[in-house]
Amino acid sequence: MNKVCILDFGSQYTQLIARRVRELGVYAEIHPYNISLLHLKRESPQAIILSGGPQSVYEAAAPLISSEIFDLGIPVLGICYGLQLIAHLLGGRVTPAAKREYGLAHLQPLSRDGLLHNIQEGSTVWMSHGDRVSRIPPGFMITGMTPNTKAAVVEAAGRRIFGVQFHPEVAHTFEGKKILSNFLFRLCKLKPDWTMSGFIESKAAEIRRTVGRHKVIAGLSGGVDSLVACLIIHRAIGRRLLCVFVDNGLLRKGQYEELLAAFRRRYGLNVIAVDASRRFLAKLKGVVSPERKRKVIGRAFIEIFEEQAKKFKDVEFLAQGTIYPDVIESAPVKGPSATIKSHHNVGGLPPGLRFRLIEPLRELFKDEVRRLGLELGVEREFIEQHPFPGPGLAVRILGEVTAPRLAILREADEILLNEVRKAGLYSQLWQAFAVLLPVRSVGVMGDQRTYQQVVVLRLVQSLDGMTAQWFPAPADWLGRVASRIVNEVPGVNRVVYDITTKPPATIEWE
Repeated sequence: MNKVCILDFGSQYTQLIARRVRELGVYAEIHPYNISLLHLKRESPQAIILSGGPQSVYEAAAPLISSEIFDLGIPVLGICYGLQLIAHLLGGRVTPAAKREYGLAHLQPLSRDGLLHNIQEGSTVWMSHGDRVSRIPPGFMITGMTPNTKAAVVEAAGRRIFGVQFHPEVAHTFEGKKILSNFLFRLCKLKPDWTMSGFIESKAAEIRRTVGRHKVIAGLSGGVDSLVACLIIHRAIGRRLLCVFVDNGLLRKGQYEELLAAFRRRYGLNVIAVDASRRFLAKLKGVVSPERKRKVIGRAFIEIFEEQAKKFKDVEFLAQGTIYPDVIESAPVKGPSATIKSHHNVGGLPPGLRFRLIEPLRELFKDEVRRLGLELGVEREFIEQHPFPGPGLAVRILGEVTAPRLAILREADEILLNEVRKAGLYSQLWQAFAVLLPVRSVGVMGDQRTYQQVVVLRLVQSLDGMTAQWFPAPADWLGRVASRIVNEVPGVNRVVYDITTKPPATIEWE
């Protein structure tokens, strides 16, 4: 299978590069810019992409790479900072631009033999840079320009090194996907061999080799990720997969009972049901930090898995539904970037974990997991359900998690989702959920003063969860939802609507 390695210099668009390459049928992985040359060689990529980044290549602390990368004989594409890095390391010159360029620009192709094959005159591209390549390196030629950027596209066809000053990965670059396609297929001669059916075959074979004759224990959370992970492992090793479905007391109203029946009857999984709701609530007593909540919940799950595993012989592996955004957001896979939040699958495991981990979805984005689920026979209705966090309602209750607060949130959440479905909005949204705040507000009910809880409604639209827009819900619909919650949920006297995008906020509040 072909592989593209993306070296990340801290761009907010790096994940989009990987997504676009995969959408074109080529497998792509993101690595920190400071990956060692030896490690990069071991990855055996057929192409390398250098991402954008917020710094200037001529700064003392600028993230750099070894120029030996350009001597490996592997095609390289530099995007924005990546282009400037190519120029800086190979004898060109990068200087501050007289006029910074942010937003839309119009590309004038000077040659259509390479990257710009079949690109239209004046095609719209997205610029985001304050520096420019003022002198291209020896052996390169300028093949595209914009009114403000002479070296908008540069190419050294003989060395198979290419660069663009704009961002072909973003939707604002009208023919960006075509430019990436030219790089992958016209210039690198790759094949579009990244498919879900191929992934199932290779991953199932990999799991069989790894597990051997042992057993695997896995946690079912009720979400798409954990179910799809279990189904692909089940395809590989059958009944030797032990699925533990824990009632942690943090699920939605009626969710546990409905899912338990579906896992056993519809999908034929070997499911062990464990009622641990009181145990989780006891461990969460007094815990208010979201990071601490995630770790407490993650460790409680592991304790339960270990207890269940002792009842069986040859359980050597723990499976998790970790997906690529979990890895990206939980750990500084980017050299210059910081952790956003610890994911329960990534950061909540104790150091002395006796299991070996299996994470069959670790390389996949959320939409890829959904496509994989459909390939594995999961019903579309389940696949298209909104993402639900592994720690459940614990990270939608700000402050301490208690039984009374869970009861309030469950009822508010039920009303919201009911109204979302009735209005035909569910399929338009990435997520719709309620959040319970750790504050009270003054209200008036029946001519009496109240001092009660505040519920936040959060409705967002997104393609992959990496970025999100708040949903402009109709005012009368919001009024109806708020009215129902205040009238039907004891203890709530105020409902507010979250209109923050991601970034700067995350989708979940914790």
